[in-house]
Amino acid sequence: MNPSDISSLAARAGLEGIWNSVAAGERLAAAQATALLESHDILALGAMADFARARVVGDEVFFISNRHINHTNVCRNRCLFCAFSHDEGDADAYTLSIDEVVDKARETLAVGGITEIHIVGGEHPDLQFAYYLEMMRALKELAPDVHIQAFTASEIAHFAKISGKGVGEVLAELKEAGLGSLPGGGAEVFSGRVRELICEQKISGQKWLDVMRAAHGAGLKSNATMLYGHVETPAELADHMLRLRELQDDTGGFNAFIPLSFQPANTGLSELPGPTGFDDLKMLAVGRLVLDNFRHIKAFWINVGLKLAQVSLVFGVNDLDGTVVEERISHAAGVDTGQELSKAELVRVIRAAGRVPVERDTLYNVVRRYDDDA
Repeated sequence: MNPSDISSLAARAGLEGIWNSVAAGERLAAAQATALLESHDILALGAMADFARARVVGDEVFFISNRHINHTNVCRNRCLFCAFSHDEGDADAYTLSIDEVVDKARETLAVGGITEIHIVGGEHPDLQFAYYLEMMRALKELAPDVHIQAFTASEIAHFAKISGKGVGEVLAELKEAGLGSLPGGGAEVFSGRVRELICEQKISGQKWLDVMRAAHGAGLKSNATMLYGHVETPAELADHMLRLRELQDDTGGFNAFIPLSFQPANTGLSELPGPTGFDDLKMLAVGRLVLDNFRHIKAFWINVGLKLAQVSLVFGVNDLDGTVVEERISHAAGVDTGQELSKAELVRVIRAAGRVPVERDTLYNVVRRYDDDA
């Protein structure tokens, strides 16, 4: 869409001043971010975000061949928004042995082609730090060329607590054992008010940022997330984004921003309706517009569904995550998406949106660019 048409859409939505800032490449302020989040004109938001996306990353859309492993659902936090966590002894509680974790990785490696093993789980109150170090070493021995992205900032803080070590020492030992980068989970919404309501046992928003700062300082890249569609306000979401943007200014350590759609089924907040598809597209678009120092905005197809993820490619998104293979956390909350996608299907939906599929590794190095008809 040409800039004059976008200007007309923005003016109709009462967002002309924000569009002028976007068109000029100016950074948006907190009040502007909040105004975007309060807007109901999804076409104006999408047009502005698509313009910003094209300017920053062009028409390439990334995906990765990866395998998710959730090693335990036993968690001391028991966050109200989470349907995955259990107490030890619950009928559905589980903890994988190191051999079982390695076997899951081996199954996928036998098929071939993955470049990333992605690991997150509950903050088990009884597992020792040695378990996680052994896991990293065993996976690295199995697949020395495969990148291991593992453990949220909240998990890292938990490891520091149970080991009596500092966060920096924990990160250094995990990195030496084979950890390559951190996922972005555990951020939820940074607002203290929100965290008291939905995850009061989890680390604070500031502590999450502190752990990520330490990880970036240790040479470990990470992602960043934001959980929306529960008890938060637009102003609290805007504040969350701006605090991510500030840390990214300082460290440059975030690879991608991933808004996560709250799934209410089977949670302590099941009375809430949850976000709509409109909300999903809005969060992705606003993420692109506000987080001007994040190159990659990712739609996690597991959460929002593959068709809406495809539509999001004209709402600022340039990454659809990956093949996944097995995902338990969102599915525990009732999402009805599949457990995995083939590379061929990811290529197909990206091409159908008029974009160029690019298989990447965790650090966004190009594995293959699908700009041919093969």
